Amino acid sequence: MALTFQLASFMLITSSVTLQAAPRAWKSPDGQRSTVGELVSRDATSITILRTKDRKPLNIQLEQLTPDDRTWINANHPLAAATVAAESAIFDTLTFGDSREATLAKLKASTFVEMTTDETFVGRSGLNGIFRTRRKIGTLGATLYFDWTENGKLKEITLQTDLFPADSYKSEIEPCWKEFAALLDKLHGKPVQKGPFPQMATLADGSFSPSHLWKIESGGSILLGTARDGAKYQVVVRFTENKIQPVEIH
Repeated sequence: MALTFQLASFMLITSSVTLQAAPRAWKSPDGQRSTVGELVSRDATSITILRTKDRKPLNIQLEQLTPDDRTWINANHPLAAATVAAESAIFDTLTFGDSREATLAKLKASTFVEMTTDETFVGRSGLNGIFRTRRKIGTLGATLYFDWTENGKLKEITLQTDLFPADSYKSEIEPCWKEFAALLDKLHGKPVQKGPFPQMATLADGSFSPSHLWKIESGGSILLGTARDGAKYQVVVRFTENKIQPVEIH
């Protein structure tokens, strides 16, 4: 029952359409107010734009826009595209190839993750470690980390849970690992490779030991496993645009 609740509230597929469009002026019905920004996402009742003047996300109800704006949205980004957008999303509304600015805007608009520090720190430290899942898998929450191409496009997302000492490896880490495996099975089908819970003794400091591999239908791979950081351990889920091949085990 807990897993069903988390599926509904935690991740990956939503009813909004993930978009990227050139900036345009958005106006109120009375013509008294306007703002310029690029469309990031839409759903049945609202849009989210990335405002040009300060690169901040702004949610606008469709009823607060002119009829011309609403006509343009429906003509260029109809809700019928929702299925395609959801299929291309890899985590919440994030897709491989998103820019850093688009990634930040989507994360700030997300109902699945929350920012854990003041936004002023984002410019200094980047997005790594700034956002955390609102809901827990098992008893553990997860923090998001990102990797980018040379051109600043998103190529990898990693979820890392809280760290626990060795004596909690079975009691805290394993239940979370099992729930992640069940959740990813439900979302992505049978993994192309499935192994047992990684043995703690096999983990060297700084290493990640994957047990499961899924193929993402829209392209890329998902790895689930455990990792070690010093004397502590965690569950790791890695979403990568790389097409990872199963490792033959003899």
